[in-house]
Amino acid sequence: MEIHFKIIGAILIVLALVHTIFPKYFHWEEELKPLSLINRQMMKVHTFFIALVILLIGLLCFTSANELTNTALGKRISLGLGIFWTIRLFFQFFVYSPKLWRGKVFETIVHILFSLFWIYLSIVFWGNFFENEGAK
Repeated sequence: MEIHFKIIGAILIVLALVHTIFPKYFHWEEELKPLSLINRQMMKVHTFFIALVILLIGLLCFTSANELTNTALGKRISLGLGIFWTIRLFFQFFVYSPKLWRGKVFETIVHILFSLFWIYLSIVFWGNFFENEGAK
């Protein structure tokens, strides 16, 4: 199980760093112009904090895989992360519109890859929580 946490940690660290290109890739300077100042700033601030949380989860998984898999606190953290990533998986299919990816090759590939990643995260975290009677 520890190897899965290290893999997850490495991927989440990369994903957090990818957030730095979002403003340019999604043309935020132009796209967010019509929004009020508060909405523009909330978009940027929330993206920063999402990236920070993803980075911290990645660092936790990468540096503390043993503790996450072998302690009661680690199992509880896994429960929380399992809930978090399962909800993120739900959003992938029921909140984001398929219009964003359907019929677009790159976007469809990204949609599939992230769906598979959210499934992987959910399975690993839930599995760790329930492994060896971790639900006690």
